[in-house]
Amino acid sequence: MSYENIELKDEDAIARITLNRPEKLNSFTAAMHAELADALIKTETRGARVLVLTGSGRGFCAGQDLSEREMSAGSGPIDLGATIEKHYAPLVRRLRALPMPVVVGVNGVAAGAGANLALAGDIVIAKQSASFIQPFCRLGLLPDTGGTYALPRLVGHARAMGLSMLGDKLSAEQAAQWGLIWQCVPDDQFDARLDELARHFARAPTKGLAYTKRALNHSLANTLDQQLDLERDLMRELGASVDYAEGVSAFLGKRQPEFKGK
Repeated sequence: MSYENIELKDEDAIARITLNRPEKLNSFTAAMHAELADALIKTETRGARVLVLTGSGRGFCAGQDLSEREMSAGSGPIDLGATIEKHYAPLVRRLRALPMPVVVGVNGVAAGAGANLALAGDIVIAKQSASFIQPFCRLGLLPDTGGTYALPRLVGHARAMGLSMLGDKLSAEQAAQWGLIWQCVPDDQFDARLDELARHFARAPTKGLAYTKRALNHSLANTLDQQLDLERDLMRELGASVDYAEGVSAFLGKRQPEFKGK
């Protein structure tokens, strides 16, 4: 598949996906969803060890392109549930399950589905000038793309309610202070920090990180006993991994490990 709405680059075990509709603040269309789904499949099958997701231009993603909805309205109401089922839910599930770290670089405004797409990443950094907005309440809707799941877990019930029911703009600095994202970065240091994270994870023990991601995601619904059992099972598998053997060997030999992601 050729891409018109995103860019995909592979280099040194790093997959970089850039949302590329800058004139529309990288808002989603059906075509962009299809391209992104294809790019994520390629990312998983080509041997990448980290995914970096960001946007082009002055915005990260402004959510759904409402002009596309208007054009497709036709004679009856639009089935928004079908859009969730076909596009947004599979996208969030795929990012959460991707067996590698997903680093999201929020380079500008992240609004609606765009904000919640960012929160589906594992490590989220943002430019100091960036912002997060949940504007659904202004349209008579609710935060989708996993927003109602992620927000209360990341910032707590009260703040999730405020963000969702008021639709106020949240600065990147405040988002970091609240724990919504990992880090707020000065604009002139953003690209370097994003590249630093990408190269760090490209050399890291990817299998262990993928299992860490899996365990933390499951912990949100598990009891303590279930989580302890899951830790046991995953550690049993990791104990037989190439990376664990290399990590122990490097530690004992007082040298830097050379992980393979296996």
